[in-house]
Amino acid sequence: MGIYFNTGMEKFKSALRSKIYIDKSGFLEYTNSVLNTEDRYICLSRPRRFGKSITAAMLSAYYGKGFDSSPIFEGKKIAQSKDYREYMNKYNIIEIDMNVFHHRTDAQTKLPITAAQTVALFQKEVISEIREAYPNCLDTEEADLPNAMTKVHAKTAAKFIVIIDEWDTIFREDPYDEEAQELYLKLLRGLFDAASKEFLALGYLTGILPVKKYGTQSALNNFDEFTMINPEPLEQYVGFIEDEVQGLCDEYHMDYARIKQWYDGYQLNDHFHIYNPKSVVDAMRRRRIDNYWTRTETYESLKKYIGMNFDGLKDDVIEMLGGGRCRVNPDKFQNDMVTFKSKDDVFALLIHLGYLAFDHDRREAYIPNAEVRSEFVNAIEGNEWNTVVDAITASEKLLRATLKKEEEKVASAIAKVHMDNISVIKYNDENSLSCVVTLAYYSAMKDYILVRELPTGEGFADIAFVPRQKTDSPAMLVELKYDHSAESAIDQIKAKKYTGKLMEYEGNVLLVGISYDKKTKQHLCKIEDALIH
Repeated sequence: MGIYFNTGMEKFKSALRSKIYIDKSGFLEYTNSVLNTEDRYICLSRPRRFGKSITAAMLSAYYGKGFDSSPIFEGKKIAQSKDYREYMNKYNIIEIDMNVFHHRTDAQTKLPITAAQTVALFQKEVISEIREAYPNCLDTEEADLPNAMTKVHAKTAAKFIVIIDEWDTIFREDPYDEEAQELYLKLLRGLFDAASKEFLALGYLTGILPVKKYGTQSALNNFDEFTMINPEPLEQYVGFIEDEVQGLCDEYHMDYARIKQWYDGYQLNDHFHIYNPKSVVDAMRRRRIDNYWTRTETYESLKKYIGMNFDGLKDDVIEMLGGGRCRVNPDKFQNDMVTFKSKDDVFALLIHLGYLAFDHDRREAYIPNAEVRSEFVNAIEGNEWNTVVDAITASEKLLRATLKKEEEKVASAIAKVHMDNISVIKYNDENSLSCVVTLAYYSAMKDYILVRELPTGEGFADIAFVPRQKTDSPAMLVELKYDHSAESAIDQIKAKKYTGKLMEYEGNVLLVGISYDKKTKQHLCKIEDALIH
């Protein structure tokens, strides 16, 4: 077995030996269906620590020559497929982790190699291993990998599967080295363009970013791309799905509702809620809910992107911090880390990085869960976000005052959030009003599910806070109105007859009406008890 060529089963067997392993071998049914067809070029991008490397190791173990992998796949989902054995152990595998290559050091200088050297070393070391396996096919001068594969295939009819994990490393870590990027793309085109049809059975790229665009065209336009924005039909292989997480919660005696609150949120079409695998596994192993995935990243990168001075970006981040959603057009994003022309480009990158989730049907981005939301709070400390941080810090006191029906304190707290953030939040539409309320009640999201009711007129925000399981807190309906009394806000709530999500709730409810006088800049509050049967 080689290091990069026909690498064997050991990496995948290591995953199988782990205390927690979720069977994702059903993915092989898809790759089997496109093998040796025009659709055999796959780029599957997803955030860091979402299982990319395990999937790459699984492909190598299943398809690789020189061993029998049936013992490790017996009993797995792929074994139920009718063509399960047809493609097993039939192909030469080239498996590369570009991140590992990129962090190699020069043997002589002991310095990290450059991006261009990474591309050259990639070819040199893989060709060396192919030559060892096929000594009569390649001369010692051969330095072009696609050409070497062509020669081997011409003499032996052997076919290859090329798997490149962290394929986008050079674009992420050397974002301004255009010469090295073009050199790398030239190699990829040689591996995966029309000339590869003879020797290539499957091309598989996986990384965080989709394939780089130049204008509207992909640099590798023959690839089918499956991303956090367009994952279909491979949604269930992006991360853990609900049934899998529920099973783990039962096995490890963990509270599924809390796990869902912390790690769910990437809803890919109507069928699949995707959970962060890294966080779920660590929560089970440690028997404690905590921020696990975000520890593998630095909040400095998030801080950099949300600090960009694009019109409306800060407003939208505040809206999403409060549980809201914002319209995003990700289609113009160039799939790199440097080409930003609008807030849409920034948000598109954050979707691919996993910091935001995306509702494709509604074209809306949102913060997926409590774990990621806490990382946003870390990122906005400083960076001219002090008033927002102050509002979040004070939100616990506001929630307590609301539950105690301390109307003057509630009105004062809402007024402070408004006045402190007047440059960002203006009372001029429903979204701005709801932004004030959700930001002020930020801490409530620990115990409540926030539901935004559809606006029924200009100048108010109507938000329901529905208690999560295992809490004695009442539900809350909060409405804010222009130039009308707080009592009229209460009347407005009553008139809606608890529509939407609150219809599923039975128990005590607090009706919270808040008024705002545009002339006097004064807020008033009225709180009443109600009961839903």
